[in-house]
Amino acid sequence: MVGKQGRVTGRIGPGLVGEVMVPVRGGVEAFYAHPSIPDEEISVGSIVVVVEYFPPRTVYVARAVV
Repeated sequence: MVGKQGRVTGRIGPGLVGEVMVPVRGGVEAFYAHPSIPDEEISVGSIVVVVEYFPPRTVYVARAVV
């Protein structure tokens, strides 16, 4: 999971549990997402990279550099 890119489908920010769609096992799955940098907000549609994974469905993400 760490290092995979995903797309934000539910806004991520302080006090919010966002949602990210990440490609897994030939499909795409939803994960609960938190920002890796405290107080950062990431809007819907942004591309992010998973920096931490907590099974079964929680990830911490950072904005992808494009």
